[in-house]
Amino acid sequence: MPVISQSELILQRGEWKRNGKRVVCVPGVFDLLHPGHIRLLEQARALGHVLVVAIQSDALAREQKGPSRPITPLAERAEIVAAFQAVDAVVELSEDRSSNGFMEKFAPDVVVQGSSASAGKAGKAQQVPAAVPGMNVIQIPSEPGHSTSRLIERIKQLRA
Repeated sequence: MPVISQSELILQRGEWKRNGKRVVCVPGVFDLLHPGHIRLLEQARALGHVLVVAIQSDALAREQKGPSRPITPLAERAEIVAAFQAVDAVVELSEDRSSNGFMEKFAPDVVVQGSSASAGKAGKAQQVPAAVPGMNVIQIPSEPGHSTSRLIERIKQLRA
C-alpha cells in the first residue's frame, strides 16, 4: 500500500484507529532527498505505529519553494519516499498550502513538521493545522548542514 489516494488513506485510517494504532503524518515536499529527510522520517516513525508521508503536489511545491522547484516530479518523489523502511504509506497532498481539508478528514494522531531552511522565507514555510481536535503537532528541528536548498547550491557550484 505504499502510494495511495487520499480517499483510500482515510478508509485505512479508520481500520488503524479501530486497531488502536497511533498514526503519524509528515507533510512535505521531499524533493532532493538527503540524510536530514531520512532522520526526520525515522524520528517521526518512533512517535507511533504507522507513518504516513503526505507529499506536496508539484504545484504546491512551486508555491512554497519557488518556480524552479520541485526538481523531482511528484510521482518520483512518492516512489522514492515509499521505499523507505520507516514509511508505511505515501499520499499526494494537492489541496491548499495549509492542508487543513485533508488533515481534518485523515485525522492523524500526530503531525510532524520538519523545520526547514526555507522556514523564514516570507511566509512560505509549510503550515500544519493546529486546531484539529486530538491532533498533536510536533516540530522536529532540521539536521544541521542538511537541506535541499543547500544541496542545490552545492550542485550549482560544481557546474561553475
